[in-house]
Amino acid sequence: MIIQRLALQSLRNRLGTAFLTAFAIALSVMLLLGVERVRTGARQSFADTISGTDLIIGARSGSLNLLLYAVFRIGNATNNITWASLSDIAKSPDVAWVVPLSLGDTHAGFRVLGTTTGYFEHYKYRRGQALAFSAGGPFADLFDTVIGADVARALGYKVGDPIVVAHGLGSVAFVTHDDKPFRVAGILAKTGTPADRTVHVSLEAIEAIHVDWQSGSRPASGGVTADAVRAMSLTPKAVTAAMIGLKSRAAAFKLQRAINEYRAEPLSAILPGAALQELWGLVGTAEVALTAVSFMVVVTALIGMVTTILTTLNERRREMAILRSVGAGPATILGLLVTEAALLVGAGIVMGIAGLYCALLGLQPLIDRWFGLYIPVTLPTAYEWSLLGAILAGGIVAGLLPALRAYRLSLADGMMVRT
Repeated sequence: MIIQRLALQSLRNRLGTAFLTAFAIALSVMLLLGVERVRTGARQSFADTISGTDLIIGARSGSLNLLLYAVFRIGNATNNITWASLSDIAKSPDVAWVVPLSLGDTHAGFRVLGTTTGYFEHYKYRRGQALAFSAGGPFADLFDTVIGADVARALGYKVGDPIVVAHGLGSVAFVTHDDKPFRVAGILAKTGTPADRTVHVSLEAIEAIHVDWQSGSRPASGGVTADAVRAMSLTPKAVTAAMIGLKSRAAAFKLQRAINEYRAEPLSAILPGAALQELWGLVGTAEVALTAVSFMVVVTALIGMVTTILTTLNERRREMAILRSVGAGPATILGLLVTEAALLVGAGIVMGIAGLYCALLGLQPLIDRWFGLYIPVTLPTAYEWSLLGAILAGGIVAGLLPALRAYRLSLADGMMVRT
């Protein structure tokens, strides 16, 4: 207890320097824990990109390729699924619902997705959270469209604005479906998923805008008008992929095997969760770099603490000599400086944790709304406590260097008046 009181009194006498040192450690702790929270939040948000969907089916392809174009709107399908095959699979007694997906067009660089209104009911993210509308609602008319939050923000759209879909996937629209314009019927709330960057239209609308096209080219003149196409049968002949929900998840592997062995045409069925984990294994290496940078910042702060103690040590030679002269042994001097280092690091850890939670409480809604990244405000995990323990231990070890130097200072050297 005597050493602790001496250390506290010594730090109180150097309050400004001690506070700045502890504050630097606090910032490094905030960064380390903040990166850890963002890392785990990003991993969880990535895993929760699609939730509640038991299977995704598409043409025969690799699981990652199917996941990328069906969920993330990246890349292209190797082939389509015929409507007859999809209808046959939907009749399985294990299937609760099917949401078809049709890709192939764009608008201002954003992918256009043809689907049904069931998409807004069954597509879930973040452990079962449903899509919500910030304005308007699902499409009710043939040429209605629902746009994601990023599309609305980037292009400045609001409900009622017209949209012209471009044919193909190029970033520059050379051919457009300007004879059949759409109207914005709804705008989705921010989700942090690919739905934010998607223009949603009905499957029938996808058929309607291509009804008079031949081999990917629009008719030379004339063509079916928007009013005339409403009277036509617009059941699609094929779709790009489909999301499937099952009555019981226990049937997922059985139905997956049946689809993969489907005789009518070559198909693939994937489990979204397993495919997402496989994809994260490829793209998640950046989190290692972020953690490494955070540890380097912590090490830098500890080095700064050691430098500060060493810098003031020369000015404290007389203090050490007086302590030695009144009976303090070398072990006491050693313990004093190690205790000071521990107190500085401990104060920095406490300030860092407090600062982190203040930042989380204030910024969590904004981060969720702007970036769709949900960072829960929870107590530190066991891993985070282990990180904090490692920082405290590292600070104590770092404090040994100036402590050993003070230990070697002789009484005579300390009492000597230097000129």
